[in-house]
Amino acid sequence: MQAKNKNIVILISGGGSNMAAIARAAQQQEWESRFSARIAAVISNQPDAKGLPLAQSMGIAAEALSHKSFDSREAFDAALMKVVDRYQPALVVLAGFMRILTPAFVAHYAGRLINIHPSLLPLFPGLHTHQRAIDAGCKEAGATVHQVTAELDHGPALAQAVVPVLPGDTADALAARVLVQEHLLYPRAIESWLQTQP
Repeated sequence: MQAKNKNIVILISGGGSNMAAIARAAQQQEWESRFSARIAAVISNQPDAKGLPLAQSMGIAAEALSHKSFDSREAFDAALMKVVDRYQPALVVLAGFMRILTPAFVAHYAGRLINIHPSLLPLFPGLHTHQRAIDAGCKEAGATVHQVTAELDHGPALAQAVVPVLPGDTADALAARVLVQEHLLYPRAIESWLQTQP
């Protein structure tokens, strides 16, 4: 019996570098033949997100749904759920999706919604993580892939990558080094998740 396709939907707001890293890994590591998994769609809340044409160039369906067209967070999330659900996702991946999701959205995808955050959670949830790590005198920073729960950046961690904070580091320099690790960590974490699925 053919295993049911495990569709992955990726949500982005910008350039989509993590999305591209995941899509490349899916292709190179043959997720479709190994796990019946494929990147079904990339969806952005920013119609001009550079990641949308990038996804199309990689042969992935790409759609935009502008949050500015909705008068509330709840209305946008309800509409976004309808778009995402058209692809019957086994997994919804947040890759630089710069929106705080409503509890209804999180509950709808409970257990199949993951995010990457540029800190070693539970340290520094929220924004400006690299500057906060430097200001706190941390010797290490990094990134965490975690399950999304209703509380921002507090879901169970699935994987982490550690990056040293160097003397004289700026937030931008540290962010660039962390991003290199994110591009390795996120595809690995998704592959591990796929291995646990029936």
